[in-house]
Amino acid sequence: MNKKIIAVMSILGALLIAACGGGQGSGTQSETTTASQTETPAAPATGSYDPNRGEGKFSESNVTIGALDAAMAGKGKAIAETKCFSCHKITDEKLVGPGWKGVSERHKPYWIMNFITNPDPMIDKDPKVQAQLEICLVRMPNQNLTDEDARSIVEYMRQNDGVK
Repeated sequence: MNKKIIAVMSILGALLIAACGGGQGSGTQSETTTASQTETPAAPATGSYDPNRGEGKFSESNVTIGALDAAMAGKGKAIAETKCFSCHKITDEKLVGPGWKGVSERHKPYWIMNFITNPDPMIDKDPKVQAQLEICLVRMPNQNLTDEDARSIVEYMRQNDGVK
């Protein structure tokens, strides 16, 4: 009985690691994402971390949010089903990572986009992210999302939080 449990847990662990996309993929997705990230100039360095903006190229000046875009939210949902839902739920319930309920109310859209496209520096610098890491005990892997993917996920998070 114990051997079966260990075998099942090993398989589940391997699937979780594979689903989170921890490794570098070969192909154009990573190369395209890296190229597009280097083409857009980063926000000016202020010498200190701004917990309201996060660490990355997105800021209030280059992320515009208006009325909910249902088509973009639909695309964000599809991306989240592939890249995010192995670790996150859309409720406030913790799975591996924290639940998404209320995320778009607690954080600015550009902060969310900086975090999901640039998680490592934010984990290292952001006090709220570090507090979540102490609860969840697992660092969010870089999913190599494009800017458009990140924006679509933000729109899906807004829809999940009831934005009309």
